[in-house]
Amino acid sequence: MSDFRLKVFQSVAKNLSFTKASQELFVSQPAITKHIQELETYYQVRLFERQGSKISLTVAGELLLKHSEKILEDYKRLEYEMHLLHNEYIGELKLGASTTIAQYVLPPLLANFIAKFPKVSLSLLNGNSRGIEAALQEHRIDLGLVEGIFRLPSLKYLPFLQDELVAVVNAHSKFAVQDEITPEELPDIPLVLRERGSGTLDVFERALSQHNMKLSSLHVLMYLGSTESIKLFLEHTDCMGIVSIRSVHKELVAGNLRVVEIKGMPMQREFNFVQLQGQEGGLSQVFMRFAGLHSKNL
Repeated sequence: MSDFRLKVFQSVAKNLSFTKASQELFVSQPAITKHIQELETYYQVRLFERQGSKISLTVAGELLLKHSEKILEDYKRLEYEMHLLHNEYIGELKLGASTTIAQYVLPPLLANFIAKFPKVSLSLLNGNSRGIEAALQEHRIDLGLVEGIFRLPSLKYLPFLQDELVAVVNAHSKFAVQDEITPEELPDIPLVLRERGSGTLDVFERALSQHNMKLSSLHVLMYLGSTESIKLFLEHTDCMGIVSIRSVHKELVAGNLRVVEIKGMPMQREFNFVQLQGQEGGLSQVFMRFAGLHSKNL
């Protein structure tokens, strides 16, 4: 039985969709169906229950999914270690990164990594921090990069980069006339913030709590799913956004946005690598070492 057939099964099982598995693996849907049928013939069991357009795992499917995750991980480690014998890095590395990191930090790093290790098949899943942690626990990615402050006990976090959140406004906003405000003034200012589950919102809430303030006491106009959406929203609405300083460098230089300091309310944070506990070595370790060497340029 090939590792690819197991990958097909795992993708169908995770997505509970032949169509999504086809899109994820860049394989035709009939080919996906054929792989599943061959697995069912080999084990002489049904792996999925078909109910109209929906599917669900059978008991046999649940069992195969449990073992396939370990088998595929062992395949990946074997491939890495065999090629390591002659100093050749080859294999598949599935990364996941929270939105700010994926958009404003990783692109140049990924380009350099691909140039250095052209035989590594690299992919990137983008989502908020909670989503990336869930993908890691579900074995949909090998290594995550997140920006939140919460820690899950089943995961291991390692520091990557320092970051800072800032309050920004349109340069022509009525709020742009002030260089500085106090935390107590925040409830009087309409805000646009990142969505629940984002590391950015986690850090902002923590900063508020240090001043005995809650998010519910603020005037939040919108929660949006990306920093780019927040920046576009600020172009058309007289309000304030809370974003990473890394995400607004070009807008600040161009004079389109302005930073308004919130006095006595620093919003420092750390970008972290995140792995499953006990999962070490392999291409994930290679990528982390590479990122560490290039972090000063990010």
